[in-house]
Amino acid sequence: MATGKNGETAINMPETKASVKGTAPLLNSSKAVSTVEHPNRGVKKGFAIGDFVLRLCALGAALGATVAMGNADQVLPFFTQFLQFEAQYDDFDTFRFFVMAMGMVSGYLFISLPFSIIGIIRPFATKPRLFLVIFDSMMAALTIAAGSASASMVYLAHNGNDDVNWLPFCQQFGDFCQSASGAVIGSLLAAALLLVIIILSAFALNRN
Repeated sequence: MATGKNGETAINMPETKASVKGTAPLLNSSKAVSTVEHPNRGVKKGFAIGDFVLRLCALGAALGATVAMGNADQVLPFFTQFLQFEAQYDDFDTFRFFVMAMGMVSGYLFISLPFSIIGIIRPFATKPRLFLVIFDSMMAALTIAAGSASASMVYLAHNGNDDVNWLPFCQQFGDFCQSASGAVIGSLLAAALLLVIIILSAFALNRN
């Protein structure tokens, strides 16, 4: 308590703990704002990690299919000096298209890995994810086209076609047909993984 020149009395009130504590929410306001701004960061990062893992699996399937079809080659043990029986993938235009298409898909999936890593580091970046969705759709269509066309050829090789007198030759060229069949299965697996990747990317973009 103090007395002024004019006889007026002034009372000095000390600061209480309540007034000091009242400033505490202001110090943590930035953290609260950041929490409100990015509530789905963990979910988006999970989508990005899943995209990267599935992309690696699709790359393995596509590359395996390319190598299996490219190595499809068999020579029958019985042959003469002037004639031998051999089956190669490049004897069929469909199989040559398969090798070129799956080679392109494998190269694209390898190049897309850095863009997928960007999605993990920056979960809210939409441009890299949109870029991947567009090209993933194109590569999925190419993979399905190559796999389905080659699947029809493998079916004819195993079963033939009595209507046009096409005889099955997988009984003689068993190793060749086994390699071709494995390549087709690998391509269809790669196509299925690409479709799952596209769906995950669509969900991630929708949550923006």
